[in-house]
Amino acid sequence: MPPAMTDLLDIWAAHSPLAGHVLDQVTVDFLLPTGIYIQMDVPREATIQHIKLLLWKQAQSFPLFPSLGEMESHMFECVNQAAVHEELEDESRRLCDVRPFLPVLRLVTRNCGRAERLLDSKIGVLIGKGLHELDAINDQEVKDFRSKMFRLSEERMQKVQMMTCTEWLQACFSPQLEPPAGPAAPEGLNDRPADLKVIIHFDQSQDSASLKVASSCVPSELMEQALKKWLTTHGPEGGEEEEAWRGQYVLRVSHCLEFLCGDQPLIEYKYIRSCMQAKEPPHLTLVHASNVKVLFDKEISAIGAVVSRKSSNPPLPLPPKRRAPTLVQTCVWDVSQPFKIVLVNGSKVNAEESAKVQVRAGLFHGTELLCKPAVSSESSGRSDHTWNNSTLEFDLSVCDLPRMTRLCFAIYAVMDKVKKQKSTKNLHTNKYQTIRKAGKVHYPIAWVNTMVFDYKGQLKTGDIILHCWSSFPDELEEMLNPIGTIQTNPYTENATALHIHFPEYMSHSVVFPPFDKALHTIVRRSLPSILLSPPFPRCSPQSRGWKKFNIELKEIMERDPLSQLCENEKDLIWTLRHDCKDYFPQSLPKLLLSVKWSKHEDMAQLQALLQVWPKLSPRDALELLDFNYPDQYVRKYAVGCLRDMSEEELSQYLLQLVQVLRYEPYYDCALTHFLLERAQGNRKIGHFLFWHLRAEIHMPAVLVQFALILEILKKQVEALSKLKSVNELIKLGTIKNARSKTKEAMLTKEAMMTCLRQSGYSETLSDLHSPLNPNILLSGINVEKCRYMDSKMKPLWIVYNNKLLGGDTLGIIFKNGDDLRQDMLTLQILRLMDLLWKEANLDLRIVPYGCLATGDRSGLIEVVSSADTIANIQLTSSNVAAAAAFNKDALLNWLKERNSGDALERAIEEFTLSCAGYCVATYVLGIGDRHSDNIMVRSTGQLFHIDFGHILGNFKSKFGIKRERVPFILTHDFIHVIQEGKTGYTEKFASFRQYCEAAYLVLRKNGNLFITLFALMLTAGLPELTSVKDIQYLKDSLALGKTDEDALKQFRQKFDEALRESWTTKVNWMAHNVAKDNRS
Repeated sequence: MPPAMTDLLDIWAAHSPLAGHVLDQVTVDFLLPTGIYIQMDVPREATIQHIKLLLWKQAQSFPLFPSLGEMESHMFECVNQAAVHEELEDESRRLCDVRPFLPVLRLVTRNCGRAERLLDSKIGVLIGKGLHELDAINDQEVKDFRSKMFRLSEERMQKVQMMTCTEWLQACFSPQLEPPAGPAAPEGLNDRPADLKVIIHFDQSQDSASLKVASSCVPSELMEQALKKWLTTHGPEGGEEEEAWRGQYVLRVSHCLEFLCGDQPLIEYKYIRSCMQAKEPPHLTLVHASNVKVLFDKEISAIGAVVSRKSSNPPLPLPPKRRAPTLVQTCVWDVSQPFKIVLVNGSKVNAEESAKVQVRAGLFHGTELLCKPAVSSESSGRSDHTWNNSTLEFDLSVCDLPRMTRLCFAIYAVMDKVKKQKSTKNLHTNKYQTIRKAGKVHYPIAWVNTMVFDYKGQLKTGDIILHCWSSFPDELEEMLNPIGTIQTNPYTENATALHIHFPEYMSHSVVFPPFDKALHTIVRRSLPSILLSPPFPRCSPQSRGWKKFNIELKEIMERDPLSQLCENEKDLIWTLRHDCKDYFPQSLPKLLLSVKWSKHEDMAQLQALLQVWPKLSPRDALELLDFNYPDQYVRKYAVGCLRDMSEEELSQYLLQLVQVLRYEPYYDCALTHFLLERAQGNRKIGHFLFWHLRAEIHMPAVLVQFALILEILKKQVEALSKLKSVNELIKLGTIKNARSKTKEAMLTKEAMMTCLRQSGYSETLSDLHSPLNPNILLSGINVEKCRYMDSKMKPLWIVYNNKLLGGDTLGIIFKNGDDLRQDMLTLQILRLMDLLWKEANLDLRIVPYGCLATGDRSGLIEVVSSADTIANIQLTSSNVAAAAAFNKDALLNWLKERNSGDALERAIEEFTLSCAGYCVATYVLGIGDRHSDNIMVRSTGQLFHIDFGHILGNFKSKFGIKRERVPFILTHDFIHVIQEGKTGYTEKFASFRQYCEAAYLVLRKNGNLFITLFALMLTAGLPELTSVKDIQYLKDSLALGKTDEDALKQFRQKFDEALRESWTTKVNWMAHNVAKDNRS
């Protein structure tokens, strides 16, 4: 694949600021369908439509022009920067935005159905993958899935068309709610102030008014008072006119598209509560209903165009079918033969000539190995291999295969002894070697997985070629990788290929029975009734035996998800499964781990029991979506529990739910249906679901469904590509001018400003919804305030003007070259911790700023306003970098300069609460690389951490020595602020310690939830979260399995250690400050 043009001579970037050169025209070669070649200069910022018009005028003077026909019946094609053939159906795009790899455009005849092709073209730009690539996939499952999803999507769009304007407003722009504070709420909320000062703005007017209302009043009451005030100064007098105005306005949060259209008291709206906590008046805008109706009509019109276009040309009705003979199928439970497969051959096997090659195959249900793996004979050769005993037979009958059985293969080399690597040609490092016998070493070469049943539940038969993967995870089960994907390697040219054959057991197809037939089969075989009477005698709750079992069961159920069950415990749980249902419904995950999935009778009983199992809370149900629970009925049950989630709660766990799609072996599953349904019903869910999927672009079949949010997101994608080109320009400029730092800074800053001011950039980067929050409208870039940051990847610091609130600016950092997914996960967990603490009436003033991965090693970060790093605060107070880290007064003085009187007292309280929250959070999550440049403080006093490149105890080290020796950061200058500058430990410090301990105990109570969320991210490919061993850190830091007393004792020891060893932190900070000072 050719590289994208990123140097300063890039004709599409249209700038070479370092040379002071600007290009307005681009020479383009045009190839016409008549065989005529035309070369012509065109404006680089012209639209495709305008360029086609210019070409058409020029072509009139060339031969064969009349044979071209109508201009509208043609369109351009090009080769794009990804070396992919692209049809330019959307002619409103500019040539500089299309960025062909070379300035060559081919004119081709447009097929019929232009409107549909136009939408397909826009979706292709949107998802980063042309739909013609999906059309070319010759896979019936993909075709069936796309057809079904389109039908369901169209039905949902039609439901949206039936909504009223108010219903649509609530679905798309409803504000975030926060549960009311309980009796132990923090001061300032618990006493529920009688009056709340609100600033009311009037849409399309410069006027504003200040109102005092009760915090318990509802938006309609506030709106009524605002209207009265408006009419007093602007409107006619009289009650009739006032009555006429009522119902014609709605309240909007001034800085974003969130409308207060519910009946909840004002204090329950998250925005209102955050303003109250910050002692700031909320700003709300009174918007006329007609303006909202314009938005509504535009949305409904766009949906109507898609629905009507899709249904305007229905396919011709098929002739009536003759009744086909009923297909004869055999239930898999009636096939008692052992399961087997045939190895036909292997090709492109990357092994040394002296090595023998073997194939190992295993049957898995989740991570459970159903029977002993089957191993082939050894084969010699270069890259192509066949095996003498080519049939691999498993010690498992076909009838006992679970529906979600995975067949996992590993191809490995068997060598007589370990050879020292003389070159990099041998790709199999010692990391993967497994010694089976004395003198024998096994080196994994490749792995691949496939399902035993197809998506329709039919046992696979016939030949299949599996293109294998060569990268291995850290943990392997018998050298097999069951948690790996079932998709084969798409890069078939160089991949190892394994040709296998699934034999036929019957003369007709063998299918897995659907639930109703499965239940009927079990009953017919005279097994005990599953739903009415348990197969084992149940103890009376008053009996001594039941109490004994109850104590044992309770102890097992309280264990964390990482704890292993022994066989006796599994037997006990399975025996008492009905008691588990009645008394311990949250024990379902452990019951599922106790089922003998290799016995179809037990499997059927479990599936029937699941139909009457009490519904779990959404948080508990999340664990059932882990890879350990692949059964389709279990996952369908889990999704049913998730349906009780509010939109806000679903947003909280959306990151994990997208990753869980990797575990789904078939496209058409309950989780996919659920996510698409909620995304199309709520704009914010759809927005973030799109971006999470966009960052995981290997799942194009799911992305196709997001045409509803097309118009918003298409511009965002183009805007990000513009920012990426600016970033690459700066990187290149800094490399070329590395010798002169002053000159470098001047030239690259000038290049950036020149670039952002160009119309091609400024237009694309203006008037769009913020990817970090779709309810915020960004009008234009404030170029003078933009800059790039002095770190390796040269992140861009972009300042936007808020379109909805004049004078308000928002900062966004664009990173290109860093994987932000780990930051995104850490911030999500911090947001969850904040929620859990607030549910326990403990508000620790956490600042979980926005962070969004938007593609491969690129993304956006929200700039927190009025904040600075500890390093900058310290350095501004001292002329010597080495001494700055030891100035304990610097931080307190900085807060004093920005706050006085009551404001300073509030700032110190904010600092105390937030410091407690981040001390506990960074300890529990094992966040490392904590230095004075990634800890920040707001002018209001809130402390917060940034940059989470090291988590789960992966602390930095140098020369084998850990640089971070403390469990969390708690320096004496922090304590100096907490104690308001007083010496000796005071009541303030005692309160701080109590906050820490209370926060820690809250997290402990939710330890299983944290473990589940990290476990669901195991396949995301994060460098510090690759195996269950990484999650073990959470179990240790939360002291799961210990009593609260013992856990608190452990935490107090860590607290004292952090305090005692804080001098080491100061030394590290001094070294960091000196290094930073030398770089600048």
